[in-house]
Amino acid sequence: MDVSPDIQRRITLTISQVSRTIRALRVERGLTVKELADRCDMERSNLSRIEAGRTNMTLRTLFTICFALKVELTDLLPGCPQNVFPDSASE
Repeated sequence: MDVSPDIQRRITLTISQVSRTIRALRVERGLTVKELADRCDMERSNLSRIEAGRTNMTLRTLFTICFALKVELTDLLPGCPQNVFPDSASE
């Protein structure tokens, strides 16, 4: 499936925003990368890639991180594009 450059840009921006939010929440809670990774039952290197925005997270991973940080999924999405497909509203 070909993705338009605009959609690809929005995907990249959203992953970056979510990654930064995860890191900020972890730091706010005084957790190391290793501590949060352990709570999520994942390797420290995987969490590091997530926080760096170098991986596309699955919903399962996002929910696991939310549970470990005691936040809602929507808490990871502040500032993310609300209208990902602006043209679809008119269809």
